[in-house]
Amino acid sequence: MTESMTSQPFAGWGKPDLDLSGADWQSSSRGAGDVQIAFVEGFIAMRNSARPESPSLIFAPDEWRTFVMNARGGEYDLT
Repeated sequence: MTESMTSQPFAGWGKPDLDLSGADWQSSSRGAGDVQIAFVEGFIAMRNSARPESPSLIFAPDEWRTFVMNARGGEYDLT
């Protein structure tokens, strides 16, 4: 990896570097699931609850809506 790739791995991706240390993480399965979300500074963060130290996915509100609507429509169902 080049120096420029390691110093700015997400340059230009349009997402803020959010401080998630005080985020109120929520699980739809009352703590039994693998995915948690938090609403921070107008964005939605998603993480793996089994590995909370790993990077979180950050969604803008319009991206989150699209993700949720597609999930409800079965877009991501395993066949």
